[in-house]
Amino acid sequence: MEDSVGLDCKRYLGLTVAAVLGLLVFLTPIAFLILPQVLWRDKLEPCGTACEGLFISVAFKLLILLLGTWALFFRPPRAGMPRVFVFRVLLMVLIFLFVVSYWLFYGVRILETKDSNYQGIVQYAVSLVDALLFIHYLAIVLLEMRQLQPMFSVKATRSTDGETYFYSLGHLSIQRAAVVILENYYKDFSVHNPALLTASKSRAAKHMAGLKVYNVDGPENNAAGQSRAMITAAARRRDTSHNDLYYEEADHDRRVKKRKSRLVVAVEEAFTHIKRMQEEEQKKAPGEVMDPREAAQAIFPSMARALQKYLRTTRQHHCHTMESIQQHLAFCITNNMTPKAFLESYLNPGPTLQYSQDRWFARQWTLVSEKAVTNGLHDGVVFVLKCTDFSLVVTVKKIPFIKLSEEFIDPKSHKFVLRLQSETSV
Repeated sequence: MEDSVGLDCKRYLGLTVAAVLGLLVFLTPIAFLILPQVLWRDKLEPCGTACEGLFISVAFKLLILLLGTWALFFRPPRAGMPRVFVFRVLLMVLIFLFVVSYWLFYGVRILETKDSNYQGIVQYAVSLVDALLFIHYLAIVLLEMRQLQPMFSVKATRSTDGETYFYSLGHLSIQRAAVVILENYYKDFSVHNPALLTASKSRAAKHMAGLKVYNVDGPENNAAGQSRAMITAAARRRDTSHNDLYYEEADHDRRVKKRKSRLVVAVEEAFTHIKRMQEEEQKKAPGEVMDPREAAQAIFPSMARALQKYLRTTRQHHCHTMESIQQHLAFCITNNMTPKAFLESYLNPGPTLQYSQDRWFARQWTLVSEKAVTNGLHDGVVFVLKCTDFSLVVTVKKIPFIKLSEEFIDPKSHKFVLRLQSETSV
């Protein structure tokens, strides 16, 4: 609770500071134009045509600045980072100092002297808006364009099963690179299935369970003697363990293929029944027509047993619930999908983003890095992203400099001579 409250306070504090600074930026040019009209209106010189044209310029430039600020800054955050974004903070400090400097000059040279040249005051406000537009362009370069050119090759490896993907990133800080890696993890990596990782452990436990240890030295040497005996016996059985693994995997593949064949036949028969039901329902009254949800519930029992056995054999039964399977079946029926399209989600396990259960999405990730997370990426950086069940080990390599050379080939040099041999094999 304390950690979550601290993160929320930090996020809302940043939003509050940005909103106050944004209001100050947009209200400052308007205040520069209104204050002389309110405080010393009688002393102002008349505003000519050129001055009135500057009003239109200020209005449209403020509108452009407002739209650009909304598109660049007012976007929902993709993730909560442990540290501040350095370039964003630098831009906010620059804008604050810039606006304060304009206010100081305005207060000393215009408010105190009550300058009567209103056209000069309007031009001063226009110069402020122009400078703000240039700062907005600088923000686009620093926040968006600087990271577009790929500079590093990033390798992300899952610690449990060793699944690896490579990504190309530009100039990013370690924490922003971690966010990009996690966004790609949910759409590229297959769903983490702990049940597949327990096979090797159970196989090792089964081999150790088959060993019998007899204590012949007395109870005082029980622990040491038993451990040495088990290690020796395990070393002797090491040569035959690969045969057990081979036959175990072959038997597992045979059972998977058998369950898959039964599942495919059951689903095809169920979808054929749905087609027959649709043809019959077209002849009935509109009130008796079944919706996709009811049709899915009607045909699901015919395939439920085969699907359950297949999911248990492939250790996917905890990834799918009965409700999610029926929803997927209703979705396929609604969009007139084939049985192959329905089975694709179960025959070929997809990425984490495919599963709608909240437990597959780690809400809290921990970034572990020897370097400061606000530092930029460079060659050899290694950091770890930890969640509850596993971690992602990320290694950064710089893309090498590529040097190309040019070699010119004269088109006239492509000439050949046919050489005829005087002696033949005949």
